[in-house]
Amino acid sequence: MDILALEAKKTNGAEPEKKPTSRPKPKPQKKAKRIVYFEVEIVDLKTKEKLLLLDKVEPTSTVLDIKALFHKSYPKWYPARQALCLDPKAKCLRDEEVLQTLPVGTTASFYFSDLGPQLTWGTVFLAECLGPLILYLMFYFRLPFIYSPKYDFTSSKHWVVHLACMCHSFHYIKRVLETLFVHRISHGTMPLRNIFKNCGYYWCSAAWMAYYINHPLYTTPFYGQQQVNTGLYIFLFCQIGNFSIHVALRNLKPPVKKIPYPTKNPFTWIFWLVSCPNYTYELGSWIGFTVMTQCVPVAFFTLVAFIQMTVWAKGKHRSYLKEFRDYPTLRSSILPFIL
Repeated sequence: MDILALEAKKTNGAEPEKKPTSRPKPKPQKKAKRIVYFEVEIVDLKTKEKLLLLDKVEPTSTVLDIKALFHKSYPKWYPARQALCLDPKAKCLRDEEVLQTLPVGTTASFYFSDLGPQLTWGTVFLAECLGPLILYLMFYFRLPFIYSPKYDFTSSKHWVVHLACMCHSFHYIKRVLETLFVHRISHGTMPLRNIFKNCGYYWCSAAWMAYYINHPLYTTPFYGQQQVNTGLYIFLFCQIGNFSIHVALRNLKPPVKKIPYPTKNPFTWIFWLVSCPNYTYELGSWIGFTVMTQCVPVAFFTLVAFIQMTVWAKGKHRSYLKEFRDYPTLRSSILPFIL
């Protein structure tokens, strides 16, 4: 009977009853995360005296942020002058390290030490380069009180002496321009006292070389013009290579650090074999300058520079291996397959 009735409704055009649609349940609101603030205590490393207590420091604050807060209370200690560490015997913390990622509780103690007056690295580089440039020209033009009075403001009769002056000046002018327009300096500052050590090394070395190369009794290289030309070609080739590497490193866009690879520029292809080819080309330039001038002070400076650049290159190579798991294993620090 029910079936007949249902059929009758269908034939009469009546629609079957619709079930009421269920409304979607509103999503429960997310509870706001509770921020756990830190309490930071700054203690003098030497005296262990409590200098400052910072309350309600956000967990995402960096070490640089903490230095800035400390600077507000102690204006004489600007952030670049501060060194903060978690333990008196531990290394200083980097500015970019985040508070909540450090091995501390919600109450953290930082040990402060004063690094002394600071200078920007750009200023240091300019001082290192301008000094040798000016000093060398003083010897080249034979200013008074350098050689015998009869040689004051005279010029050498040897073409290689003039060529050496042009190469030496070109090298340091190039370094000045690179400091101003090419280099992206990662280090912020360095202690003021270090500039005397750095400048003393470069300035004294330049004066020592210039004194002998521009000396009135200077003798030309043993193999003559052929040796001079060979040294000149090596010098120019390596100078171009050094500049090419600096430009390639400049084009690695921050903030993400990347592995430097060769570009279309053939001078950058050495990246396949060396981690720090800028030092490789720098060494080659001074070897070429040594061959061209055949001067013992230049050879000594080249040897010392090679030792120092090897230390820097090895440190950079180790940091690359530590930072990048897929870093090319074929690369050496400064000399392909050797060092």
